[in-house]
Amino acid sequence: MDPFEVRIQFLALLRRLNATQQSIHKAVAFAVKYFAPCGEDLWDCIVEECQKGSINSRINTLYFLDSLCEMSLLVKSHAKVVRSNRPESNQYVDYVARDLGKIVEYVVPSGREGLPNLISTRQILESWKSKRVIDPEIIDEALANISARENNPGESSSTHRAHLPRQEIFKRIEEDRERHKRLRERRWVQPISHNPWTQQLTSFMPFTEKDDGEFELSLDIEFENEWDTVSDWNEDDEEACAEENALCFPSTNSGVS
Repeated sequence: MDPFEVRIQFLALLRRLNATQQSIHKAVAFAVKYFAPCGEDLWDCIVEECQKGSINSRINTLYFLDSLCEMSLLVKSHAKVVRSNRPESNQYVDYVARDLGKIVEYVVPSGREGLPNLISTRQILESWKSKRVIDPEIIDEALANISARENNPGESSSTHRAHLPRQEIFKRIEEDRERHKRLRERRWVQPISHNPWTQQLTSFMPFTEKDDGEFELSLDIEFENEWDTVSDWNEDDEEACAEENALCFPSTNSGVS
């Protein structure tokens, strides 16, 4: 299949995307299959669809990117096992990281037109951040841009509104319900380490840092996500420790008093 035909078929798959996993998996499989000869060209098709498609098709494309990134990392992990002495690329993940700001701007345009896609886009970005799919600093920058756009919608919000047909509105509601259900199912799953040479027992696992990138263990990622939610030590923590200590060692505490 020549590159022109690959591009035409891929555009057709992108324009038929919806909330069903079948349509997403079909487009993902096609993109991964033709990454080596036409990866850059296929990425241009994705960016073009995000820019020119309808507001509903743009969010479909973003959910497609979510699955595409996951598949790209799985392909990379498998390639490392087969050819351990040969470095492999992140495939489309590198493209997403490079053009994330542009993608988010297209999927969530300024004004009221982008409001239907705002919440879903934020959920996907936060999922990528927690799973270390993309550098958290890049994600934070994109999230900051979304928050700024939400707080300051601009003049276009009152002068330019996009009215969707009633049928499209109901279709979007059903698709959002399906997508959010799928996202909730995947949210609790911690990322699988992209390093295939990991041990089974936690005690045998080496310490890793954030800068280790793809070699960072899933256990460390989970710990960092939980650690970010912990507050600084304060007087309440001291009182809680004293109460726990009194419950565990009542005789010691009574003797001291």
